[in-house]
Amino acid sequence: MKLRNTILIVLAAVAVAGCNISDKNDGNLSRAEILREKILSTDTSTVLVVAHRGDWRYAPENSIAAIEHSIATGVDVVEIDLQMTKDSVLILMHDSRLERTTTGSGRVSDWTIDSIRTLRLKNGAGIHTKHTVPTLEEAMLAAKGKVLVNLDKADRYFGPVMSVLEKTGTTKQVIMKGGRPAGEVLDFYGKYLDEVIYMPIVGLDRADAEEVMHGYIENLKPAAYEMTYSRAEDAAMPLKMRKELQGKALIWYNTLWDTISGGHDDDLALEDPDAAYGYLIDTLGARIIQTDRAEYLLSYLRSRGLHD
Repeated sequence: MKLRNTILIVLAAVAVAGCNISDKNDGNLSRAEILREKILSTDTSTVLVVAHRGDWRYAPENSIAAIEHSIATGVDVVEIDLQMTKDSVLILMHDSRLERTTTGSGRVSDWTIDSIRTLRLKNGAGIHTKHTVPTLEEAMLAAKGKVLVNLDKADRYFGPVMSVLEKTGTTKQVIMKGGRPAGEVLDFYGKYLDEVIYMPIVGLDRADAEEVMHGYIENLKPAAYEMTYSRAEDAAMPLKMRKELQGKALIWYNTLWDTISGGHDDDLALEDPDAAYGYLIDTLGARIIQTDRAEYLLSYLRSRGLHD
């Protein structure tokens, strides 16, 4: 009888858990939609991982292969950069010139999309590969429903960007960020703030950092903030902002290099992940981390039960 009762209790618990999962996602939500909701609801139960320029250690930066590998490894957000060709086609590329990342030379704006397509992308060691330069449309179709996308350098081309996102049905899986004052953000993005997630970037070393932050809190109420600070000993403002934003917004830090994360960067993480990622998460409240070592960060988070 005791065994039977135990089994019934377990089955009931499983049924309730199943109902809860179904309530949150009735089977119709894509992974990108679920991730968007985690940000908008300021869910702090996990830490989201952002792959900088895709996983450029696996494939050339800003390539379709880098995006697809990031998705396959479980990354939550892929950061990509935009430039525009001579004939007004948006492509994925960080630099305004072609030399560093492709087999071409000169300014992107002097090349048409047909000529850009003849080039090959270079890998992180500067060696040319089989990969070609993707358009924003191609990238968004590759990411559609699978991952959120942070578009960097995007507000320069806001109108054309939104046209591509609307055409591909991906407006609600995009994060845009910048340092514009709250009033300018409202005027510039307008109705699209109901679609894209806008995230302010706040340099906490600035003398007016607290004033800038309050402007966003009072007028924009963003779901997340990217924060930067340069030195570990200057953690007073990051600590204050963690307390200020608790329950209001998620905190994003970049671990790409030391002077934007108070020294708690990817290089330190290779020696001591608790001192780098752990400090940002546990002490400063980070729940979104952009990294150049996405798989390493994912492994660390999974070992702590902070990522699926």
